Formats: sequence, C-alpha cells, structure tokens
Amino acid sequence: MFAYEDGLLLTRPRLWVDVRRRQRRAFVSHAHADHMARHEMAFCTTETAHLYRTRLGPRPVREMRYGSAIELAGVRLTALPAGHCLGSAMLLAEQDGRSLLYTGDFKLGPSLTAAPAQPVKADWLVMESTFGRPEYRLPPRSEVVEQLLHTVHDALDAGRTPVVHAYALGKSQEVTKILTANGVPVLQHPHAWRISRVYEACGCELGSGAADVAEYHRAPLAGHAVVTLPRSMKNHRLPGLGPVVSIAVTGWAAAPGAAKRLGVDVALPLSDHADYTELIRLVELVEPQVVYCTHGPAGFVDRLRSLGHDARPLAPEPQGRLF
Repeated sequence: MFAYEDGLLLTRPRLWVDVRRRQRRAFVSHAHADHMARHEMAFCTTETAHLYRTRLGPRPVREMRYGSAIELAGVRLTALPAGHCLGSAMLLAEQDGRSLLYTGDFKLGPSLTAAPAQPVKADWLVMESTFGRPEYRLPPRSEVVEQLLHTVHDALDAGRTPVVHAYALGKSQEVTKILTANGVPVLQHPHAWRISRVYEACGCELGSGAADVAEYHRAPLAGHAVVTLPRSMKNHRLPGLGPVVSIAVTGWAAAPGAAKRLGVDVALPLSDHADYTELIRLVELVEPQVVYCTHGPAGFVDRLRSLGHDARPLAPEPQGRLF
C-alpha cells in the first residue's frame, strides 16, 4: 500500500498532502497559507473549500464530508475532524487492510469554533509535532481563558483598548467567540473580518448578534476589544487605537520571556495545536506500528522511542509530502 522512499511516503494515487507547490491532486488539511497551494484539484472539507477559495480565488475542489469515505485509484480516503480550526481535517487512507492516518495540524482539546478531533487507530501515523518539547505542556484552557478575560476587563476598566494579536484564520475567530460569549463585543481587523464572514456563512456564529462582532473602522468603541493580526505581520497596525493593552495568544507563550519576545504587554498560552501531553496521547489513541513526526523537534522522536514506539522523523522538512 505505502512505500517509504527518500523520506517520502507514497501511494499509487500520488495524492500529495499539505504541499505549498501546485500539484495535480492534493489533500488540503486546512486553509492556513503554509498548508495549501493553487492545485489542479484540491481534496478538502466543505468548510476548508470555502476558506481555500476565499484566500486563493476560484479553484477546482473535491469536497469531503467528515466521516464519509471516497475512493481514489483503489485507496479509501476519509476526512476526520482535527480540532485545529474550522474545516480542519485529518486524512485516513486505507487499502488492502492497511491504514495510514495523517493528522495535519491538530488539537485534542476543546474549541468553540472547530469540530472536536476524532483520531482513529491506524497502522501508520504521520503527525505534526510542533510543541514536541516538555516545556510546552500548556495549562488548562479554562485557566488561560480566565486570564484573557481578566486582562481584557482590566484594560477596559483602565480606559485602555484591549488589543488581541491573533492569526486572521482560526485564532481570531476563536478569541472572538470566547470574548463575545463572555459579554465582550469585538472589532476585528479587516483581514480577520473577511474570514469571519466565511465562518458565519458555514454556520459557525461568532456572536449572538451583529452588535457583538464588527469590522474595525478608524477608531475603537467603548467597551469593545479589538482583534488584530500578530505583530510579526506588517499589516497588524490599525489607525486611531489610542492607549492599548496588547495581548498575544499563542502556545509559544508558554516559554519564559514570551511577552517581551513577541512585543506585547501580555502573552497567553492559548493554542490551536496539540501540546506536548496531547501529542503523546494521540499516539496512544492511534496505536500505530510506525509513527512519522513532522514540523517538530527531533527530541520528540526520541521521546516516543523511549516509550516503546517505532518513531521516525519525516524528511525533508518543513513540507510533509506524504502520499
């Protein structure tokens, strides 16, 4: 069914996964820019198809519904929820009684804007391992959300605008939903607002009404939080903000000195990726014969081996050309 050759896992159908170069056929696990390209035919969930076309324009797509298998050249392909962002999916490939699960970016914990991850048992597991270091055991989500709300309310009480820096797709919508669900209306950077319209068109409501979420125009509004892009992106600045409290939400905030490194007042470890504990838990759930790790530290492969797993690094990095 599968062959391992020069660091690449291949199947006869030549379906490439999450590559950034145009391919004849490719599975797009989710619509983040580093996981997609203008393929001749993209295989992805319906929600990812909407986001993919929003970001790259009209493209040929074969839509996949969670849990409903399709056939491609004798291989059975099933998209499963990955818990990373709206439409994110793992891919289960099955042929001749053998199976491979590709995770893409995933998270096992809860989310307000992504379907919960549903990994299944497979003979081979290809997994992203971004937070594959022990220091990235993140605190409980409830504690991080409490810190976020406390920071936002303190800023508002002090007459400052709380400005949350988050990626336009995924984290912006998750933070917005957290805030509006707790009574804080949100103004979004235009890039995030454009993506949020797709979320809501797909049935993922980010607030209880139009007053809860709006596009940012020229100046903040009293009592509102602002969600903008990460400071590392050149378009993050918004006009007329005045005094602010800047907040970064990222799993990398678990590292010491994160706020200074990210150039913000407060850094909170709210992540849409599996942390170190969840990475190991995934392997336990899938029970693979072989684990291939990608987009993570080499030390994580060693850790899995110490736990008795046949773990190997997937090369070349950083692209996971898998099937």
